[in-house]
Amino acid sequence: MSSKRRTPCDRTSLTPGQMDASGLCIGCGACMAQSAAGAAAMRLDRYGQFKPTASRHPRSFAELCPFSPYAWNEDDIARERFASARYRDPRIGRFEAAYVGYVRECSFRTDGSSGGMASWTAASLLEENLVDGVAHVVPRCEGSGPLFHYRISRTPEDIRAGAKSRYYPVELSAVIDEMRRRPGRYAIVGIPCFIKALHLLCLQDPLLRERLTFTLGLFCGHMKSARFVESIAWQLGERIEAVADIDFRLKGTGRPANWYTAHLVLKDGNTRSKDWWHLADGDWGAGFFQNAACNFCDDVVAETADISFGDAWVEPYASDGRGTNVVVVRSPLLRDLVDRARNQGRLELQEVDSAFVVRTQAAGFRQRREGLAFRLNRQRPGVTPKKRIAPQRAGLDARRMAIYWLRRLVSAQSHRVFRLARILHWPAIYIRWASTMLAFYQGVTYSRGWIGKLVSRICPETADSGKTSNDDEPGA
Repeated sequence: MSSKRRTPCDRTSLTPGQMDASGLCIGCGACMAQSAAGAAAMRLDRYGQFKPTASRHPRSFAELCPFSPYAWNEDDIARERFASARYRDPRIGRFEAAYVGYVRECSFRTDGSSGGMASWTAASLLEENLVDGVAHVVPRCEGSGPLFHYRISRTPEDIRAGAKSRYYPVELSAVIDEMRRRPGRYAIVGIPCFIKALHLLCLQDPLLRERLTFTLGLFCGHMKSARFVESIAWQLGERIEAVADIDFRLKGTGRPANWYTAHLVLKDGNTRSKDWWHLADGDWGAGFFQNAACNFCDDVVAETADISFGDAWVEPYASDGRGTNVVVVRSPLLRDLVDRARNQGRLELQEVDSAFVVRTQAAGFRQRREGLAFRLNRQRPGVTPKKRIAPQRAGLDARRMAIYWLRRLVSAQSHRVFRLARILHWPAIYIRWASTMLAFYQGVTYSRGWIGKLVSRICPETADSGKTSNDDEPGA
C-alpha cells in the first residue's frame, strides 16, 4: 500500500525550493548535477545541511528527486534492475543472497567501522578490473569547508585510506560531473536515498547509465548535519575551527561494537575522545541533527543498490568490538565475487535469510514502517510524499506515539537551538537543552530515571523499553 494524499504541486511545477520548504530535500545534489549548475550550486545552509542554491533546475526534476511524489519508488527501480532475483522480501527488497560476517584478509576489518565488507568490496572491484574508479566519502585534506566530501579513488590503497563511517552531510554533484567528463566504469558508495537518486538520474542520462557500473549501499538510520561534529567538539572543550578530523566510531576490541567512541584529531596534533553515551546528543534514536527528509524515508537497507552493508546489531555479533557486517547482495556478478572469496578463506561469512537481516535492523524498520505510517497520518503543509507505507495511527498506544513525537521534536528543534547557541557563542544553551531532551526521550523510551517511572505508571512499557538504543543505526 502507499500513501494517496494529494500534493499541491503538479509534476511540471515542482522545484527544489518547494521540496526544501516541505522538509523533503536530503541534499544529494542530483538535481544540480542534472541542471549543469554543478557542485558550486550546493552549499551548507545555516543548519549545516547541503541545499541547492541555484534557481535553475532540470525540467524533469519531479522524476529525479528521490523524495518526489512523482519519482519511481524503490520497488519500481528494483523491479527494473533485479527482475530475476532469487528472493524477494517486502522489507529488504529483491536479492540474490544475504550474509553475516567479516573480512579476514589484510586489515579491512580493523580499519573499518564494522566488519570491513564495504571497503573490501570497493577495493575488490578495482583489483578485479571491474571498475576504473570508486566514488566514496573521504576526509577533506586541504583548505577550509566541510570535513568530508566525495572523491573518486582509483587504487585499492586509496579505498582503504578512506574507510570508516562518516555521519556527516555530503553531496554527489562533483563526482557525477567527473564521471561524465572522464570516461570509465565507476562504482559509487552511498546511503539509500543517494543510491536511489543515482538510479533516477541514470534513467534520464544515457552517458551516466553506461558508466555507473555498480552501486554499493550503506544501511542508514538518518543523515546528520555538520553541526553534530561541532557539538561533539563543544562537549570536548574545543571549537570546530580546531578540528582536523573525526573518527565517529573509534574501535575498542574489548567492548561491544555498539559502544561508540567519538575521537577528535585537532590541528595541533592533540586528540580528544568521549563515549557517545556521555554526549548530550549521543543517543542515535533520539534523532539529534537529523535531516527532515529522513522522516519520510522507507528504505533501511538500500534496496536499489547492487550490494549493501550494515552492522549486525544482534547477539553474539553486537558484543564483538571488532565489528561484524550484515550484507545483502543483489547483483549475480557480485554474489560470485563474494562466494569465490568465501571459498578461498578471505571472507568469514555465513549465509542468512531475510528475517535475520530484518532482526539486525529491527528498530530501524519500526521507525520506517510503524513510525512512518504515524508521521504520514499527520496533516502537513507543502508537498506530500508518496510512500510505500499507508498513513495510519490505529493500533499505536499513547507511549509509542509519544516516542515518535519526541523524535520528530528533537530532530527539528536541535537545529534551531544549536543555531541560537552558535550565534550567541554560548554552547551551554544547546548542551543543557539537549541533556534535558535526552532525559525526556530516554525516560519515555527506556523507562529511565524519574521520568521513566512516571511514564511507566501512566502507560505500559513498549517493545523498546529498557533496550539499548541501536535505533536504525547506520553501518558500513
